[in-house]
Amino acid sequence: MGKVSSAGSAEVVAKPGVVMVEVAEHQDEQRLDNFLLGKLKGVPKTLIYRIIRKGEVRVNGKRAKPDTRLYEGDKVRIPPVRTAESGQPQAPGKQLAERLTNAILFEDDCLLVLNKPAGLAVHGGTGVKLGVIEALRHMYPELPGLELVHRIDKGTSGCLLLAKTGKARRALMDAFREHTVRKTYHAIVTGNWPAKIKRVDAALLRQPERGGQRMVEVDADGKDASTEFTVLRKFDQATLVEARPLTGRTHQIRVHAAWVGCPLLGDDKYCVQEKTRLQQHAGSNRMFLHAAKLQFSHPEDGRTIMVEAPYDAQFTQALSRLAGK
Repeated sequence: MGKVSSAGSAEVVAKPGVVMVEVAEHQDEQRLDNFLLGKLKGVPKTLIYRIIRKGEVRVNGKRAKPDTRLYEGDKVRIPPVRTAESGQPQAPGKQLAERLTNAILFEDDCLLVLNKPAGLAVHGGTGVKLGVIEALRHMYPELPGLELVHRIDKGTSGCLLLAKTGKARRALMDAFREHTVRKTYHAIVTGNWPAKIKRVDAALLRQPERGGQRMVEVDADGKDASTEFTVLRKFDQATLVEARPLTGRTHQIRVHAAWVGCPLLGDDKYCVQEKTRLQQHAGSNRMFLHAAKLQFSHPEDGRTIMVEAPYDAQFTQALSRLAGK
């Protein structure tokens, strides 16, 4: 029986093609699906969920679900799968590395907040070879515990929180689950946002994938979802709003805004209109959603950390052009 070492975990070959992986300290309390996404580079998410569902993945010898929490010392059986990539994930180019370095808003010994660029996925997956987390791990090889604490959509820019240690990640993820993290977004929505609508309470339900795209819709049978909205600035055909999600549902702000009748400018998933003259006037095809502020308690000493992310050039230009400047 051979043994292979990997970043922060011991991998033991049990039989040809099957690998037993021991969960490391920095992976403690990670979901099984996220753990496998990190281990099986280049494997489509659909395949990862399929091998879990079929019972080919085992945790301490037992079947598990995608949302099963793993704990330090657990043994995970991973079956042989065909990967779309070989070897280690590619390293970020010099330009991307500099861009990410310049995007760091706050950093200390246990966490990092990044102003994520719009258009960059937070992690690799189907059709995405390199995401933020893979790039940063290449840039900081001395930080084997570097992990995402939460996610924001590929098209969204702004505050993204990462933990450098397992202890910090567990504390911060608990804060997200307990809704003690205050997230504030800015969005440019199409049309004139109704002044009377300051909060949307509409349950959201995930729908089957359509053309490989995950969709969410307002549905009474879904999970409760609430978002507070504040108008920041009005334009002739658009509105800059502040959105504060009180729950953490997938695509929550995007779906709630579309339900009100003011979908996000540049949202090609929930905006039923084709590319309009308004978007052309804004000067960019990006989705105009920006994670503007993140407020949380520091996992070590409990002090309040509040980080603000400035708009990127595309967002700033769009506001200027919509204002007629």
